[in-house]
Amino acid sequence: KGKKKAREGCSLPDPSWEERIANSVTPLWRLPYQEQLQVKYESQRKILQTVASRLEDLGIDAQNPDGLCCPLQPVVPSPVINGYRNKSTFSVNRGPDGNPKTVGLYVGTGKAKNIVCVKANHLENMPPKHKQVAQCYEEFICRSPLDSCLLFHEGGHWRELVVRTTSRGHTMAIITFHPQQLGQEALATQKALLKEFFTCGPGAVCALTSLYFQESTMTRCSHEQSPYQLLHGEPHIFEELLGLKFRISPDAFFQVNTAGAEVLYQAVGELCQTTGDTVLLDICCGTGTIGLSLAHQVSKVIGIEVVEKAIEDAKWNAAFNGISNCEFHSGKAEAVLPQLLASWEDARPLVAVVNPSRAGLHYRVVRAIRNCRSIRRLLYISCKPEGEAMRNFLELCCPPDPRKKLTGEPFAPVLAIPFDLFPHTVHCELVLLFTR
Repeated sequence: KGKKKAREGCSLPDPSWEERIANSVTPLWRLPYQEQLQVKYESQRKILQTVASRLEDLGIDAQNPDGLCCPLQPVVPSPVINGYRNKSTFSVNRGPDGNPKTVGLYVGTGKAKNIVCVKANHLENMPPKHKQVAQCYEEFICRSPLDSCLLFHEGGHWRELVVRTTSRGHTMAIITFHPQQLGQEALATQKALLKEFFTCGPGAVCALTSLYFQESTMTRCSHEQSPYQLLHGEPHIFEELLGLKFRISPDAFFQVNTAGAEVLYQAVGELCQTTGDTVLLDICCGTGTIGLSLAHQVSKVIGIEVVEKAIEDAKWNAAFNGISNCEFHSGKAEAVLPQLLASWEDARPLVAVVNPSRAGLHYRVVRAIRNCRSIRRLLYISCKPEGEAMRNFLELCCPPDPRKKLTGEPFAPVLAIPFDLFPHTVHCELVLLFTR
């Protein structure tokens, strides 16, 4: 209301659609970079104050003199500030001009029924290649007689686009398509047209390394639920990180800021304080980036990841880079880890690194870590520490509770380091070191 009154009083124009999407996706884009880092530092301070307060409610005095649960270091800046994203997801919906085949990002919400899809050509965090592929995809679907799928129950076919790129110059495009009632012959026609457009037509300018197609009747769909179909090029793209080569599948997790990830993983390696006989437990390991980058300083790496294709990538990455002291397990961490640790009799020191999604760790994972006496040091990497990760922090540090089968000695937070992997946004990656 205040902003509206200010506009009325000063006759300020409403922000353009480009400004609206920039304010939504990259809300700090107007600030000089040093000021962005300061904003993020203050937000991380508040999170650590909240952790300290919640721990105090549990009867644990975890506050340091600053009122935080542990010392907080300054935000580590990203080596790349603009165009750093190696993965972008574009939606298809009605644009500001009413075009129902606009490829861009959303302003508004489905609940408020005010969604507008705005092109992302001006966003600071997105590289030119991603914008180019999105533009070409829009051109293709505008030529297509098939409608875009705005709402599943209303029909339509063309849906979102994911673009992944690497510093090696590789580009992967993944197009999601709602088949509705189309038969196999009609689907084959659409796939052939798509391939022709991106290999011989106007889309050839994108020089795609890989073009994938996924038929999906759901908002999000794994490879197991509906396989990614390779229409053109190589099945994988490749990235280099800390001197290692990594293979990336369509749905495998890889940090969106490669240069920032290198800085993060180097710091993780130092914080682990491993010795030559340490076993590193890499939970939610994705394509194995953390474990493989630290494999040279430990005796063994054990990785766990729910995405099967990512585990295939991790095993390939280990073999290709000549790393033989890693083993990777496919499955839900809450199913694999308790089984693994229940029979743990290895005398070697065990250090755990967890890098879960925004949903945080399942309670059974936290319980398995707490109840394993060999784990004295734990690094928790979170892109949203104020969310479900907060619950995990309290579960790790609360007093033993036999009713919840939490019998192990509690951990204590001893150091927090934020890493800015997402310049221009309010997010950063927080590394919290817990020991006991």
